[in-house]
Amino acid sequence: MLISIVVPCYNEEAVIDRFHEHLTRELRAIDHDCEFVYVDDGSKDRTLSLLKKLAETDPRVRYVSFSRNFGKEAAMLAGMRYASGDAVVIMDADLQHPPELVKRMVELHAQGHDQVIAKRTRDGDRVTRVLTARAYYRLINRFVDVELVDGVGDFRLLSRRAVDAVLELTEYNRFSKGLFAWVGFPSVTFEYENAVREEGRSKWTFGQLLNYGADGLISFNNKPLRAAVYLGLLLVSVAALYAAWIVGSAAVNGVDTPGYVTLLVVITALAGVQMVMVGVIGEYIGRIYYEVKRRPHFLVQSTNAVPAATPAAAPATAPLKDQLKDFVR
Repeated sequence: MLISIVVPCYNEEAVIDRFHEHLTRELRAIDHDCEFVYVDDGSKDRTLSLLKKLAETDPRVRYVSFSRNFGKEAAMLAGMRYASGDAVVIMDADLQHPPELVKRMVELHAQGHDQVIAKRTRDGDRVTRVLTARAYYRLINRFVDVELVDGVGDFRLLSRRAVDAVLELTEYNRFSKGLFAWVGFPSVTFEYENAVREEGRSKWTFGQLLNYGADGLISFNNKPLRAAVYLGLLLVSVAALYAAWIVGSAAVNGVDTPGYVTLLVVITALAGVQMVMVGVIGEYIGRIYYEVKRRPHFLVQSTNAVPAATPAAAPATAPLKDQLKDFVR
C-alpha cells in the first residue's frame, strides 16, 4: 500500500527541512511505501527552492508550485489531485501536526476506516479563544447540514475512495471541514495534545478566521436566507400588534403627540435589519457569481509530478437560445 503525505506550504523555509527529516524518521516505522506531495502556495521566501532540493535528494518527494497564493483550500485540493497513494494524509508543515501520529492513522485505517481524524485538544489555548471556538461550533451546528466538531481540522487520513469523493466536489468556494464531513464513509476520531508551532507565527489573521467561519456557515445551508423570511414575518407581526395598540390607545385616551424618539429608533432598526438581509443575499449571489465563472482553483507554475486525478469535467450545458426554445415549448 502506498501512503501519500500532502503538505500545503506557505513561507515555510525556516521549518520545511526539519519537518521533512522528522516525518521521514517517523515513517520508517510504517511497513508501507510513502510519497510526499508538497504544495507551494505561492511562497515569497525560499520554500520552493528548498522543496526542489528535497526532490533531488529524496526520489519520493513531489512538489507542486502555484503561480501565486491561492489559499490553503486550493493547496489541499492540488495535493489530493497529485497524490497517487491508496491513502492520503493531509498535514501542515509547521509541526503543529505531529508526524508521529501518522503511524497511528495508518493502523486505524487498516481496521477499515476511510477517514481517520485527529482532533486536537485546546490545552494551553487562551480562555477567550476556547470560549469563542465553543460558541462558534454550537452556533454553526444549529444551521449547517453536516456536523462540525470543535478541534477537528484538516489533519486526517483519507482512503482513496474518500479522496476521489472529495475531488468530485468541484465547487469554487471550498470549505474542506464541511466537505470531509459531507462525503461521509466510516470514520474514527482520536485526540492529541496541541503542539506549539516550531517557527514563525500563524498565517491566519483574525479577519481571515472570521471570514473562514462565515464560509462554514454559508457553504452548507440556505438557512440564513430562510431566516430573512422568518425575521420579515416577525417584524410584520410586531408592526401589526404595535399598530393595533396605537389605535386602541387613541380610541380610549385620544390622540397623543407622536413619539419622535420611538419613530427614529424603529426606522433605524428596520434599516439595519434590511441591510443585514441584503448582505446575506449578496453573499449567496457572490458565491453564485464565482461558481458560474468556473475558473480553475489554482494555476501550477512548476512541478515534478503528474496529477493522479484529473479535475471533474463541467456538466454540458445547452446554448442559451436552445434553452429558451425549450422553455417556450
